[in-house]
Amino acid sequence: MRVAAILGPGNLSKYVEKFQRVGNSEWTGGPSGSSNDADAVLVFGGDGTVHRHLVQLVSLALPVLVVPCGSGNDFARALKLRSVRESLAAWCQFATGGNNVRTIDLGMIKKFAPAGENTGAATPPHYFCCVAGAGIDTEIARRANALPKWFRAHGGYALCAPGEFLRFKPLSIKVSVKNEGPSKPTILAAFANAPAYGGGMKIAPHAQLNDGKLDVCIVRAMGRAKLFCLFPTVYFGKHLGFSQVEYAQAESARLETESPLPHPSPFV
Repeated sequence: MRVAAILGPGNLSKYVEKFQRVGNSEWTGGPSGSSNDADAVLVFGGDGTVHRHLVQLVSLALPVLVVPCGSGNDFARALKLRSVRESLAAWCQFATGGNNVRTIDLGMIKKFAPAGENTGAATPPHYFCCVAGAGIDTEIARRANALPKWFRAHGGYALCAPGEFLRFKPLSIKVSVKNEGPSKPTILAAFANAPAYGGGMKIAPHAQLNDGKLDVCIVRAMGRAKLFCLFPTVYFGKHLGFSQVEYAQAESARLETESPLPHPSPFV
């Protein structure tokens, strides 16, 4: 069997060696250029590494195994792969002919030009496997990603959140899911294929990877004190009880803002 290994940042050779001992496989480094060059792809890393290569993984259409070695491993957890050991067990099963390959959904983002602008064809779609977000989480994630890896892996998102709660001003956002509605001051709009992001934040506790739907969670504007109270409940998926939180499931959704977002939203 031919295996293409994709490695995230850091020294991951000790993990790779464990997988190379299984079966009789020919290993190559980096993503495969063609589906004819490999029989499977192993991604050693976290959510960022998966996302970085997601377009190519989609085009290859090969079986992919994620080995959670990153600072954030929400996608691997959604696949029930909570540790390197569990990924190794899944690899052993696959390498010995086990039928443990499953098909999952991906989110797809299409960006449209503002009304009145003629830019020709729409930009190519952008894939994500966990959550696409707009709003305060964009800024928190940006600050968390600038931290050293150890801090990112041990509550980096939570460390950066309080300061952003004090600085962030709600955006005027319109989200269309089933019915048209007006633009409202919004703190966060998340479109989820998987339940969690940000290192375990269950922003969409009912999301499933294979139900053909996005879970849309919208947090409307609220006072800072209430926002501080809401934040820890997201780790347990209990934020849906707040009146300012809207939640829906749909095959597609549309997000519109009165002005361009200040920064690109992080997609995972």
